[in-house]
Amino acid sequence: MQLTDPPLATRILLFILAGTAAAFDIRTRRIPNWLTVAGAAAGLLVNTWLFSWAGLRDAAVGIVLALLVYLPLVWLRGLGAGDAKLMAAIGALAGPANWLAVFALSGLLGGVMGLALALWKRRLRNTLASTAELAGELGRLRKPHERKQEWDVRQGAGLRLPYGLVIASGVAAFLLLSRAWPVRYNP
Repeated sequence: MQLTDPPLATRILLFILAGTAAAFDIRTRRIPNWLTVAGAAAGLLVNTWLFSWAGLRDAAVGIVLALLVYLPLVWLRGLGAGDAKLMAAIGALAGPANWLAVFALSGLLGGVMGLALALWKRRLRNTLASTAELAGELGRLRKPHERKQEWDVRQGAGLRLPYGLVIASGVAAFLLLSRAWPVRYNP
């Protein structure tokens, strides 16, 4: 697996998928199933069309990888299921190596956005203490949301950042970086 500069069709689909998901998540705090299913189907079809069986394999591995990483976070109620399904659709479009880059960039940008939100809401100290406490709960193999309601994304009690926006930022950063340092696709 290596990072690649995706074909134009894939770049366009990634941009549309991530941007639309971000818009829905900002406005409604939900990412619709029709969007994530259409994105995953498009990823499977486009990659098969462009790269035959190797493209289908990479799209399927991208979906599985995303679900392996994100479903535990949904189970722990740290993310919504729409976020996991969106990342699976991005995995189908981008393939596993590129998905890992999107994942890493989303994590970095999400951390920056989270800190900015905590600063803006004047809750940085509380947020950092809460994050350390949450990590302690995870270290003891406990479900954090059972201890504090604010750690349950379904309750909406704590600071909330629309993760669809974070993912869209990660996709945008990936698309920019993959153009700046392109590597040819070689399945």
